[in-house]
Amino acid sequence: MVVDNSESGRRVLVFDLEKEEYMVSFQRFVIIVCFLMVACFCVLSCSEKKEGKVIVKEPKFSIRQDAEFNWVINAKGKIRNVGDVDVKKVVVTGYCRSCGEVLTAGVWFVNRNMERTSEQKDVISYLTAGDEEEFSFKEVAFYFNQVGEAPEDMPDNLEIVIESFEVVDK
Repeated sequence: MVVDNSESGRRVLVFDLEKEEYMVSFQRFVIIVCFLMVACFCVLSCSEKKEGKVIVKEPKFSIRQDAEFNWVINAKGKIRNVGDVDVKKVVVTGYCRSCGEVLTAGVWFVNRNMERTSEQKDVISYLTAGDEEEFSFKEVAFYFNQVGEAPEDMPDNLEIVIESFEVVDK
């Protein structure tokens, strides 16, 4: 603030220290609040997202005679939700990685070019976190021969796969 001093004819600059201190403390307060808001935003945005994770437990494969000269491999077992959130529409199916694609008598085969049918997969509609559910499906692999003898053993590299699932938003 500028004050005229009429006695000396000079202008005198006078500071109001209380206003200056108030302005400085207010500016510090605003800076601290802004810093805290940015820090809270960073912490909240960097927090770990909860994920769904489903695993296969106790897989079992069995051979079933489908017709006089035909056999198929069926599968059953349990899946467990080991994730932090509930999941839905869990699609479970099986694969024979060592089976051929050519239809030959006395050899296990699969058709990899076709879409899986409803019998070749199981869909678990809802699975809460920590729970497990049983599944079963048919026709993982096929076998036929012309004499009607059952296959001696199962093919190698049979596996059960969780094809997909959706995380439930609460």
